[in-house]
Amino acid sequence: MPIIILIAVLAALKYFEVGIVENLSWWWIIGLFLVAFIWFEFLERIFGLDKRKAHEQMETRRQERVKKAFDTKKR
Repeated sequence: MPIIILIAVLAALKYFEVGIVENLSWWWIIGLFLVAFIWFEFLERIFGLDKRKAHEQMETRRQERVKKAFDTKKR
């Protein structure tokens, strides 16, 4: 996610010709877009990071449900 924020900021700064980014070539920004695309479309799936995040979220929700269920039974 930080790379997407970086790309958006760099693109805005380049578009409005602010500071050092004014002299930066658009190809650098397009290159970062390509890196982000490749990461999110291919490498994240290859390394299983997308499934790992989803699994961790499901596990957290399950633990909260179990804790809630046991807390209500004790009362």
